[in-house]
Amino acid sequence: MRSYKLLVTLGLAAATVVGCGDLSAPGGGHVRDDDTAERARRVAAAWEGSEVARAWQRDYYLLGDAVQLPDGAFHNDADKRAYATRNFDLRTPLPDAPKKPGRIRWTDGEALTLPLTSARAAYDKLDRGESPGPALTVTGARLGDMTVLTSRGKATVPAWLFTVKGYDTPLKHIAVTPPKLPRPPIGAVQQETDELVPLHGLNTVAQDGRTLTVLAKHGACDDGPAVDVLETEGSVVLSASIRGTSDGPCTSQSLAKKVTVRLRRPVGDRILLDAFTGRPVPPHRQAARPTQ
Repeated sequence: MRSYKLLVTLGLAAATVVGCGDLSAPGGGHVRDDDTAERARRVAAAWEGSEVARAWQRDYYLLGDAVQLPDGAFHNDADKRAYATRNFDLRTPLPDAPKKPGRIRWTDGEALTLPLTSARAAYDKLDRGESPGPALTVTGARLGDMTVLTSRGKATVPAWLFTVKGYDTPLKHIAVTPPKLPRPPIGAVQQETDELVPLHGLNTVAQDGRTLTVLAKHGACDDGPAVDVLETEGSVVLSASIRGTSDGPCTSQSLAKKVTVRLRRPVGDRILLDAFTGRPVPPHRQAARPTQ
């Protein structure tokens, strides 16, 4: 197994690769190294019945993006660049956080109340650019809601709705902060190899809950990433690897591709885990989304 060190990300490349197959079952979609398969089983076993797993299913942990863009975003390259560099121009007063708590509502009828953040706090997470280039102009802000994917399934959460000049629908940002996840029950792998690398994050989950799109690492001189699956009763462990690496000269680039993973049954309330880190797969932020 050749060691494969991924350096600082210099670019992202978009593609779709299908990687599926239960690591625990013979004849899966991708034949994996025995050590990698064992790692996935260890991660699943560590989380099964753990206190952190109970917290994951009890509390509110965001799996989707904290931001939802306006319909039709973006109209032009200037707006795309403005959002990619997080360059905003505020042309309106921002409301304070309401004194009453916000209510998170799941589709099964369960609910949870948490303090609301202010519009200023949400805006400051959006506007991080200091570039003299193009900017998105915000002309209004009000409290509303948005639907997001959480560790307990889809939920309607309070959100700040920012009016963006030139767009008919608002840009939304969640107005409740998820709690910090407790220490995971298993540590990360110490070294990246071709057979196991960390994922960039979760990109999308299809309506049926059986098709996931994740962003996986690879380099400039290989055949791209693959992602394999170990499905258990309480978790879905994703193991990312790099296919067809070359021993010849190669530029020091870390790229990423979208990988579509199909499950045998909907993810539901199972925990989506990264075999490398031993942690839940984080949401992939829109600011770093690869160019289509």
